[in-house]
Amino acid sequence: MFDCLYVMLLFVLLVGAFGAEEDTALCEILGSPEFPLLSKEGDITIGGVFSIHSQISSPPLTFTDAPEPLKCSRYCLINFREFRFAQTMMFAIEEINNSSSLLPNISIGYKIFDGCGSNLPSTRAVMGLINGPERTLEKTCSSHLSVHAIVGASESSSAIAMLQISGIFQIPVISHFATCACLSNKKEYPSFFRTIPSDYHQSRALAKLVKHFGWTWVGAVRSDNDYGNNGMATFITAASQEGVCIEYSEAISRTDPSEQVTRVVRVIQSGSARVLVAFLAQGEMEILLEEALKQNLTGLQWVGSESWITAGHLATKGYSRILTGSLGFTIRKSKITGLREFLLQVNPSQDPYNNLLREFWEATFGCSLQSSPHGQTQCSGSERLQDIKNPFTDVSELRISNNVYKAVYAVAYAMHNMLKCGQSGEAVNHPDRLHELYVNFTLQSGERVYFDENGDPTATYELVNWQRNQAGDIVFVAIGSYDASLPNGKQFTMIGINTTWAAESLERPQSVCSESCLPGFRQAVIKGKPICCFSCIACAAGEISNFSNSAECSRCQLEYWSNEDHSQCVPKVIEFLSYGETMGVLLTAFSLFGASLTLVVSCVFFWFRHTPLVKASNFELSFLLLFSLTLCFLCSLTFIGRPSEWSCMLRHTAFGITFALCMSCILAKTIAVVIAFKAKRPANTVPQCSAPFQRTSVLSCTLLQVLVCLLWLTLAPPFPYKNTAHATERIILECDLGSPIGFWAVLGYIGLLAVLCFILAFLARKLPDNFNEAKFITFSMLIFCAVWVTFIPAYVSSPGKFTVAVEIFAILASSFGLLFCIFAPKCYILLLKPEKNTKKHMMGRN
Repeated sequence: MFDCLYVMLLFVLLVGAFGAEEDTALCEILGSPEFPLLSKEGDITIGGVFSIHSQISSPPLTFTDAPEPLKCSRYCLINFREFRFAQTMMFAIEEINNSSSLLPNISIGYKIFDGCGSNLPSTRAVMGLINGPERTLEKTCSSHLSVHAIVGASESSSAIAMLQISGIFQIPVISHFATCACLSNKKEYPSFFRTIPSDYHQSRALAKLVKHFGWTWVGAVRSDNDYGNNGMATFITAASQEGVCIEYSEAISRTDPSEQVTRVVRVIQSGSARVLVAFLAQGEMEILLEEALKQNLTGLQWVGSESWITAGHLATKGYSRILTGSLGFTIRKSKITGLREFLLQVNPSQDPYNNLLREFWEATFGCSLQSSPHGQTQCSGSERLQDIKNPFTDVSELRISNNVYKAVYAVAYAMHNMLKCGQSGEAVNHPDRLHELYVNFTLQSGERVYFDENGDPTATYELVNWQRNQAGDIVFVAIGSYDASLPNGKQFTMIGINTTWAAESLERPQSVCSESCLPGFRQAVIKGKPICCFSCIACAAGEISNFSNSAECSRCQLEYWSNEDHSQCVPKVIEFLSYGETMGVLLTAFSLFGASLTLVVSCVFFWFRHTPLVKASNFELSFLLLFSLTLCFLCSLTFIGRPSEWSCMLRHTAFGITFALCMSCILAKTIAVVIAFKAKRPANTVPQCSAPFQRTSVLSCTLLQVLVCLLWLTLAPPFPYKNTAHATERIILECDLGSPIGFWAVLGYIGLLAVLCFILAFLARKLPDNFNEAKFITFSMLIFCAVWVTFIPAYVSSPGKFTVAVEIFAILASSFGLLFCIFAPKCYILLLKPEKNTKKHMMGRN
């Protein structure tokens, strides 16, 4: 709805709102205006201000006469590019005058002045456009406006200076090249429009550009005027948002002494940034490049602003070796049908008395149209512009020229729309009827022209790169684009295969304050330095960074851990006591050895089962005890290997039941020994311990443990558990007890049986007999209790798989203790001292 809102004000007060008295007074303050360089009469007059020269003549000051007015110096080389802009304006006006559909029967004239790229000449030019050079009654200002709109200027500062005057009379100014974002302020500059986007968008595009190529440490130089200062301020703000840091930011002006420019180049040369963002007008850019050549400033990647990035004359001079590979945004180029033919028709013969045409011709062909005493070649006037290749005749890069073309057409369409509303040709003198005008039109090239609420066009740019073609000439190659109207993230794009410029036409530099942090490291800001200057710190254990220049390390998920490089999370090592590791092999070997040894003892007892020693040891209980010890040795194997549901339930219940059986057998043997010796006393009436009683006691004691295990498995059985709390770098796969009460109840019951065995055996240790089994049971119970009492703190404090190893060690140690203490003495007698295996010897009789 705001497509072209403000252009409808284009002719709101075209003839001024001030009376002749105020007009004359203002003119007297500013001095006499100049005559236009190029002019043509018409029903409607459009003014033009272009920087055809870049220096101002310094008139002598005698302090006796009024000083001569400042003029653009004719002794500096004419700017062919700006002269082409002026001719493009004339071409567009001629094209409109020849049109039968746009402003029919109305002719457009023009007055073109040289703004000289400076504020004061631009101010004098706008005064000349407003008043004209007529002299009446010794006054140099007339009381009527001589132009209805102004196209120009080429610099933002000059445009601002012009607006200070033209704004008073509300004369619309349409600039083709003034890009300062400050000019979008409609409260301050309500009559300003432009056909080139605001630097607000260009500066942000440049920030995205340097970020795209990873240049986070750049230098900056700018023009010390409204254009450079505003544009660079926006760039620095946008760059900081993109994570780009500015090493230095210098400013130069074309009026600065050479020492200042020299100092700036030295700052650039001594800086560590390899990328230089140059937000400079053409005048300042040429001054900087001249000094850069003197100091041999090379090895920089230049990133340029719109004002110079497509300036062809910079590419043809000796600056090309410095600027080759430069990057920058510019508006899209276009074709203007018939413009080249129009430019080639320019000749001094068109206006023999026009000094600008004569100067242009002499500068183009290096001759003089007048006889020269210095022997300079004299121009004939018949030289051909077709044979010349310079920025004036080159129409291959019509970018800013197209802006001039659009500006003239915007004025014409605004006037045409006003007349189309039913007003007569005299409506130009009645500005109160122009409030409903707007422009929204399409050029012959198909380009749509309109303005937003700030008087700005849509911001679309091409990213151009300075490359050398096969002939060795610099060409501007489009390698990307930027469209501010698109959503953020889609505005900046690179174009196809041209992105290979980085490898083929340019060794793209690395411009960073600190080298990139590799994956596995994070950035740590150095105190007192910009955020782009950082040190690289390795990620902590369990943390990773999987891309370069990570600001933070991210922690791995619970079941993952960082690899050696800390660049990715890998599954944690699952730890459990396996059969394949050394500890597992040793424990398995001891377990099988114990079981085998128990079977050997069983075979020995079975072989000597009819001997007095075996009979005195209670053959049935001994075999049951050896069977339970075999199970004790073998149950330790259930603790080795990857824990599963069945192995977790089996290992603890098997351990509890087999040891309960073992302790029950020992308890029954101890009771049998005590009763047997007490039965020898005549006064004692205690009945003999029969075999059924022994079986019953063993069975009942064992069944009680079975009952405890069943309750444990029913209510809260053990289960496999991944322990990630004990060790952060690995997962300990263990069996959770399910119910600690169940485990300690099983262990406590075994301990209770062991204590009872120890007490009874201790009481019977001094009973008379050459073979008192109570002594060996006492000693075995002492070892058993010592092992399991030591087991408790070791079990609680051991980490990971060592917890299981401690439990297996306790099982094996106690089992070997029982086996050796109870059965070793008997096997010694059976195998090595058979003479002691007699009843008399057992009874202690000779």
